[in-house]
Amino acid sequence: MTPFRLIATSDLTATETTAVRDLLVRAFAADDGFTDDDWHHALGGIHFVLERNGTILAHAAVVERLLHIGDRPIQTGYVEAVGVEPREQRRGLGTRLMAAATEHVRTSFQLGALGTGHHRFYERLGWRTWRGPSRVRMPDGRVELTPADDGYLLVLETPTSPVLDPAAPLTCEWRPGDVW
Repeated sequence: MTPFRLIATSDLTATETTAVRDLLVRAFAADDGFTDDDWHHALGGIHFVLERNGTILAHAAVVERLLHIGDRPIQTGYVEAVGVEPREQRRGLGTRLMAAATEHVRTSFQLGALGTGHHRFYERLGWRTWRGPSRVRMPDGRVELTPADDGYLLVLETPTSPVLDPAAPLTCEWRPGDVW
């Protein structure tokens, strides 16, 4: 079994930071790529890092975000920057890492959330597609719909989740790059 570590952003070494970013660039090369904004979104929380012989093979981060369901604020563990070294994909490394990240979210937050185009991977770990509209709260306080993200967002209920209306609007705070 390949071991994984939990590392706070502040404890990542420069070498680990470079290795994780390089891994994510390779892992997202076939998709839309991995941007500087994507990297900044993954900072400030806990990094789940799986390595073999000193080489980082998989990564996921959980950062705290304040989302609103309807008008209710919810402390959310938001999953970012999930990636596996391309030559190591389909070997269970991502599943092991996401199972640990999912458990962390369940024990540390009122709700889990993430954005993805790969729903089946996360659904088998208990995540479910949010059916309500997605929105963003702009810096000036306006709330705007983000219809391109509808059907893209998944949530994970935790033991401390309030009763959720899955058809209610789900709102995040604005941030550079992809808001979700």
